[in-house]
Amino acid sequence: MGKIATKILADGNGWSAGDFICTFGPEDRPFEERHSWISIAVVVEGSFQYRSAYGSELMTAGSLLLGALGHCYECAHEHGAGDRCLSFHYTPEFFDRAGVEPDFRIHRIPPMRDLAPWIVGARLGISSPERTNFEEMAHGLAGAVLDAVGKGFHSSVAPTAADERRISAAVRFIEANLAEQLSLNTLASQARMSEFHFLRVFKQVMNITPHQYVLCSRLRRAAVRLKTSKAPVLDVAMDFGFRDLSNFNHAFRAEFGLNPSRFRNRNSGTRD
Repeated sequence: MGKIATKILADGNGWSAGDFICTFGPEDRPFEERHSWISIAVVVEGSFQYRSAYGSELMTAGSLLLGALGHCYECAHEHGAGDRCLSFHYTPEFFDRAGVEPDFRIHRIPPMRDLAPWIVGARLGISSPERTNFEEMAHGLAGAVLDAVGKGFHSSVAPTAADERRISAAVRFIEANLAEQLSLNTLASQARMSEFHFLRVFKQVMNITPHQYVLCSRLRRAAVRLKTSKAPVLDVAMDFGFRDLSNFNHAFRAEFGLNPSRFRNRNSGTRD
């Protein structure tokens, strides 16, 4: 039987940050839970289904889960075991002080460029909590999420359970094979779908294309490696599926606003 392990990493005036590790799997029966806080969780590893009165969402690595105070929900792991999240919990007073209303009528924000630095920061926060400024992250992430919600990221058509199952398996395959050449043909074959159908369903479930998801995942993982190792930039690029350094530099700058070397040396959001 699975379980949830929670470790509070930091807290402050109206907020807390925790490392949540879940080992539930397909054999575990979902149960109803209730948000006791306003929650913003960055999914760092794994995937799971999140269900509430607003519908069902597939949460995958790089996506953000938004939880409204007092709302009931349940999580299921029908497609594979385990996930890990860096979760920020907020009191209503936290947002009152900022003069904003966290009206989360959607529960998932897909991996997107505007939030990429915060997703990388979540990975670093879990791997190196002693070097992470969680207070800055709690405030910055909340603001970034409110901006993203204001842009109306939501799915217009609900995917079927079979669609979610296939795409969840595809996402886990991507995360485990980022160094490989993950062509549309490869991913569609892995999911036992035609390329056309896979592309359409993937975008329906994830709100981004397979190519965008692969690129975002590679860049996030590369960013963490740059911050946590002294490996040459070229080696980092090759380890995460980039076959050309100039392409890696261009994509990295587009995602994070800095080239890999400057990103590695920048100390934003961390303490020496």
